[in-house]
Amino acid sequence: MREIKSENGDLLAIHIAANAPAKDGSEFYCKDDDFIQLASHQYPPGKIFAAHQHKEVDRKVTLTQEVLFVQKGALLAAIFDLEKKMIESFTLHQGDLIVLLKGGHGFTVLSEETRFLEVKNGPYLGAEADRFRLFQ
Repeated sequence: MREIKSENGDLLAIHIAANAPAKDGSEFYCKDDDFIQLASHQYPPGKIFAAHQHKEVDRKVTLTQEVLFVQKGALLAAIFDLEKKMIESFTLHQGDLIVLLKGGHGFTVLSEETRFLEVKNGPYLGAEADRFRLFQ
């Protein structure tokens, strides 16, 4: 796991490479107050997670946060801080995952048949309400 931070220390994104070592048990990558939560779990055979259902809970969501998982191919990721300054760019490869928490981001498809999953918090209110372009 690698954290991408702004110059003033804001956590902008978390990059988890496909070949990143896993810890035994549960590892939570996001803070409890983030609008999206991500954890990895590695347990021996026979481990039981009790069946459960989540309660309805009123939450105030003020920021869209996303997770991208590269299923096939590669993406060039560019991560920007809150002032629209590019902090870092790097390649996401098959099996890599990125959590986008703050600031801006952009992606370029690098290979044929690149496919990735995107997960973000909702509800989705449309492009006009949800985002703005960093550069016109």
